[in-house]
Amino acid sequence: QYADDTQLFLLLDGGESRTSFSHLSRCLEAVADWLRESRLWLNPTKTEVLWLGPGGPGEETFLPTLDGVELIPQPRVKSLGVLLDSTLSMEDQITEVSRKAFYHLRQARCLSPYLSREDLATVIHATVTSRLDFCNSLYAGLPLYLIRKLQRVQNAAARLLSGIPGRAHITPVLKQLHWLPVDFRIRYKVLVLTFNALNGLGPAYLRDRLSLYTPQRVLRSQEKHLLVVPGPRVVRLSSTRARAFSALAPAWWNQLPEDLRALRDAKQFRRACKMVLFHQAYG
Repeated sequence: QYADDTQLFLLLDGGESRTSFSHLSRCLEAVADWLRESRLWLNPTKTEVLWLGPGGPGEETFLPTLDGVELIPQPRVKSLGVLLDSTLSMEDQITEVSRKAFYHLRQARCLSPYLSREDLATVIHATVTSRLDFCNSLYAGLPLYLIRKLQRVQNAAARLLSGIPGRAHITPVLKQLHWLPVDFRIRYKVLVLTFNALNGLGPAYLRDRLSLYTPQRVLRSQEKHLLVVPGPRVVRLSSTRARAFSALAPAWWNQLPEDLRALRDAKQFRRACKMVLFHQAYG
């Protein structure tokens, strides 16, 4: 048997990279020994390393080894179905999603003469929409030109389902289908993750990134279920403030209506949140 999807993370601090890599090597040796004892096959040639951060590893960086094989950092790796690059730009991931989605749209177009509208919608949701929504919270805060790639996929799917020509205005069609645009689907996913984290329905590491707003004195805003938006002193990099869950989620959460923030039922929140975003998208 093989051992798949085993991941290790290491934070390098300043000039302690050699010490940190030494700890990593010992950890890899311990993992390799445990896998052998558990009769799991270890394939070092398929083990991938991704260096996150500007500049990449320097020439003097000590590279760890796994079962005698030196692990060289790759420009991109796939983790749980998501392509990650060294700068977390998500450009490779979005390009791959768009390519596969358009392929399935072409296949669906060939089947469309033989399918009812309901069956065609099922095929599009199963093969295209599911890909647009998969891990789309990672796309929060990305540049507009990347989001437009995914929006073109959704527009093509809406045209195929509705049967309108390619040059027809797409916004009324999306509204009629009750489809949120891609950027609002991303916001919806982040808001649902925020709601789950605040109500004990999500992972603890997300809840730890959120802080309820507590004024120093008694104010009306104390009962409005607001979150603290970290300032520049806490999140120094502007790129991080634009994309980090700890900065973006509180800002989007605070923009919701007060009655929506006060909900405690997950099903009611999802329904109401989608309606609010739908009105924001289409007026």
